[in-house]
Parts: sequence; C-alpha cells; structure tokens
Amino acid sequence: MHPLVAALAGVVLGAGAVGTVWAIVGDSHNTPKTDPSSAAPPSPGTFALTGTFELTDGVIDDGLGGCQGGDGYDDIFEGTAVTVYDGAGTVIATGQLGESTLESDGTCTFEVSVGDVPAGKGFYKVEVSHRGTVQLSEAEAEAGAFGASLG
Repeated sequence: MHPLVAALAGVVLGAGAVGTVWAIVGDSHNTPKTDPSSAAPPSPGTFALTGTFELTDGVIDDGLGGCQGGDGYDDIFEGTAVTVYDGAGTVIATGQLGESTLESDGTCTFEVSVGDVPAGKGFYKVEVSHRGTVQLSEAEAEAGAFGASLG
C-alpha cells in the first residue's frame, strides 16, 4: 500500500474513533430537551407517573429559557434520570426530568413524567439522579401526585 493512502486511511479511522468516543462520553448537558407530555400513551396495565421536582439551592439559568443545578447540584438538569422502583427495590420504569422553569423565588421546577409504570405494585419509590427515593402509594402515583424537592 502506498504510504500516502495508508496515512489517509489512518486519519479517517482515527477521526471516526474519536467521534465515537465523543458520542459515548459526551457532556450530558448537550442532550436534546424532551417534552414529557409528548410521551406515548401508557400500555395496558400501566400508567404514567407524573408530577414535579423542585430544586431550591444552587439554581442557575441554563441559558436556554430554563434552569439547572450548579454548586453541588450539577447532576440536576433537563434530561436527568428518573427511576421508579417497586417495593422490593427492583427498577420497573425509567424516565427523565422534563422541561424546567425558573420561578420568581429562585426555585427551579422540572416536569416529571415516566411512562409505562406497571400498575398493581401497591407502592412505588421514585428517585431523581442518585438523590434518594420518595415513596408514593399506588393511588398517589396514578393520580399524578409525585412531588419532591431538593436543596
């Protein structure tokens, strides 16, 4: 193989490898915003767990019309993982924080919607990021009564 052809092939392969690594470990703040209300309707035997999550400390403007956490709350932003567990601690559904609103009192309020949560579990535990769980009865979970705050 001609040295010039070999060099060009190395550049192309190297650029592809770097691009792949960036795509895998890229900054999660670049995740496109999603609208929880646009989620597909729940499957039979499931429901959508909805509500709000409020961050009261370390709130910063995200520069996109919403807000996010800073100063120790950098893991709280639109797209942060929301995990739903059953009473045994088994993950039964996952979602993410939706659109955020910077309130006049400095609180950052996020919409929460996790689809396809299996019904009939009695109670549910919901966790935002790695910040601990909030327990809800099945009636609260199905009624859209999830509400939690941090800060």
